[in-house]
Amino acid sequence: MAELRPIPFEHLLRRILAEPEKQSTLFDLPLRKAWRPRPDLDLSVAIHGHRAQSPVGPAAGPHAQLAQNIVLAWLGGSRVIELKTVQILDELKIPRPCIDAATVGFNVEWSQELKLADSLVEYVAGSMLIRILRELDPLGMGPLAKEAEPIFELSVGYDLAGLQAPAMRDYLAAAQNVAPILMQLRQMIPREQARLRELDYRADLVSCVTLSTFHGCPPEEIEKIARYLLGEIGVDVIVKLNPTLLGFDEVEYLLRERMGYRELAPRRAAFDGDLRWEDAIGLGRRLSDEAAQRGRRFGVKMTNTLVVENHKNFFPSSVSEMYLSGPPLHVLAMHCVERWRAALGTTIPISFSGGIDQHNFVDAVACDLVPVTTCTDLLRPGGYGRLSKYLQNLEEAMVELSARNRDELILKRFGKGAEAVRDVLALAREEAGSPEAERWCDALEPELLAALKSAPDAASARPAGGAAAAPDLLARVLDDFSRRRPEAAELCGALGPRIVAQAGALNAHEVTARVTGDPRYAAGKNGKPPRKVGSQLVLLDCLSCDKCVPVCPNDANFEIATPLEEVAYEDLILDETGAVGRAPGGVWAVRKPSQWANYADACNECGNCDVFCPEDGGPYLVKARFFGSRASFDASPGLDGVVIEPGADGLRVRARLGGVAVELSSPRRADEGAIVLSDGKIRVEHDARSGAITRAIAVDGARGPHRLSGAIFYALRALLRGALDERRVNMVSAQLDASWPA
Repeated sequence: MAELRPIPFEHLLRRILAEPEKQSTLFDLPLRKAWRPRPDLDLSVAIHGHRAQSPVGPAAGPHAQLAQNIVLAWLGGSRVIELKTVQILDELKIPRPCIDAATVGFNVEWSQELKLADSLVEYVAGSMLIRILRELDPLGMGPLAKEAEPIFELSVGYDLAGLQAPAMRDYLAAAQNVAPILMQLRQMIPREQARLRELDYRADLVSCVTLSTFHGCPPEEIEKIARYLLGEIGVDVIVKLNPTLLGFDEVEYLLRERMGYRELAPRRAAFDGDLRWEDAIGLGRRLSDEAAQRGRRFGVKMTNTLVVENHKNFFPSSVSEMYLSGPPLHVLAMHCVERWRAALGTTIPISFSGGIDQHNFVDAVACDLVPVTTCTDLLRPGGYGRLSKYLQNLEEAMVELSARNRDELILKRFGKGAEAVRDVLALAREEAGSPEAERWCDALEPELLAALKSAPDAASARPAGGAAAAPDLLARVLDDFSRRRPEAAELCGALGPRIVAQAGALNAHEVTARVTGDPRYAAGKNGKPPRKVGSQLVLLDCLSCDKCVPVCPNDANFEIATPLEEVAYEDLILDETGAVGRAPGGVWAVRKPSQWANYADACNECGNCDVFCPEDGGPYLVKARFFGSRASFDASPGLDGVVIEPGADGLRVRARLGGVAVELSSPRRADEGAIVLSDGKIRVEHDARSGAITRAIAVDGARGPHRLSGAIFYALRALLRGALDERRVNMVSAQLDASWPA
């Protein structure tokens, strides 16, 4: 089994510097699929004392674990990035495969796969690469690149003892001041790019921590952890809640009866040990007060995944339960939002995760959920490229509603703005405590209602520099009223946010009712897996559908170009005397110009590429696997693969193909010598240009009978030509900075 290994920072930097110009891609994402914000609209949100250019990002999971994942999420438009959940146990053995997004979404991974220190370096590397991209601006964002700095959130679990352990304390402290890691990574920037060393990389990487209250964490433990994070660690805290809050009967009713997922069986034991509503409401109130007293922020996230019984054959047989995500989780999570706000109002902010896609993203934003995060949808064909459609849909909705910013979208999306104005002013009158304040509310009501019907003007344009949100329609009325009546300034300052929050709550009530009966979330629409065509995947010349590249969260699968070729090859025969002869082997051919390969160090064998590949076998298992180092190659002796080691006199290649181990040495130029292939018993010299055999001998007195297929040389040559083609950039060529002999 391959182990996930971070890609060295300098190799990722080489790709950033060269790939956009050579291929119009970045980490294999076509630049045309990246999000470019419109200058006339303001999608920004306030979060953790900063403004994020967009309200979307990856949920803590497979899209926020490695530096290249973080960059890819940013390219798609993510500006709030919830980093992969970490915990004190950092030597987990996750079952393989671990992700099944064939229908709705299931997984069996629940924490980081890297060591704690390695995880933090990846997060810092991702943030630095994004800062470099904002400087180089290959997307052509212009002045808006300045506003494109992402906000990072840590995600941690799972108990107080683990979080208080010295290693986790050090991790949490280091995440708030990453200056030592920045210094280390700056030195990896080459001299010719020295100006990039001096960019203003952020040392305060995070100020907010999401606590993942995984199933079975007692209420008192959750509260103790949150207080520890607020107090001793000194960060804002978000508590991620579980859909089990709804109770077993309601979850089973919604899942099985309303949505028709009768094959899914929620685990009752997960409900018995989880937080209950009455505990959650009390906990929310107390922690909100605690955060306010400490000058910190507190919020909740809806929701984590749902534990269900493993009724499928995709995961290893040892796996008895799996975690549900995707469309059905969206309905459950919206019911959690609805019930939470019914009990606590809008005083505690809610972030959201659960079945978000391009079709429901705008509605989730209109529910005043910040941020709105996604995971399962990005595991489908298109991958990170699906994100930009979320934001394009948001922009289109804003234009349609004449909304110039997110707050105006919330007020107008479902026409709840007027009701929200009346609700908030009615409550403000009750709280006023003076006839004069009541009169202010009476005077404001018609002005605010009129503002909702008016069209925005130039005053609502995006402010330069992104220092604040563009003023919404209500804010301009309230500001004007404050100027006319300065004594009402305090009242006016509080009304705007309260009205927007109330409109978001009213919208959430509407959305929850809609999604509960929407067939798009039901089993009938989500029960059909991707089609398989019945053919077997092979090393070269598959159907060339390209689906395996974008569905990989880690950018482990990539395309290589190979010349079309058809060669009658010879096998080498070693007899009992040590003599080497030749025999007809067959015809070796490459009939398609594009092939697909796998970079083993970035592949954790999650299995998602197998889910969407139309052929049987799995790209991560069958396609050529390139290892990043001799150490990772040697650590996986049961896997076929290739490792390339450059030297002063050429390239040395070690490979296992079809279980046959060989070594190949090649000059840097075709006119500098022969290409030599050996399997330890036969040594074969090939002309570097034509590939023809010029000599074949036994190695160190080896005796037969033994046969070496000549097809191995041609397969290796094709793979090396493709991976080291100087006209393209991939993980292999960026690592080696070398090309195959021309």
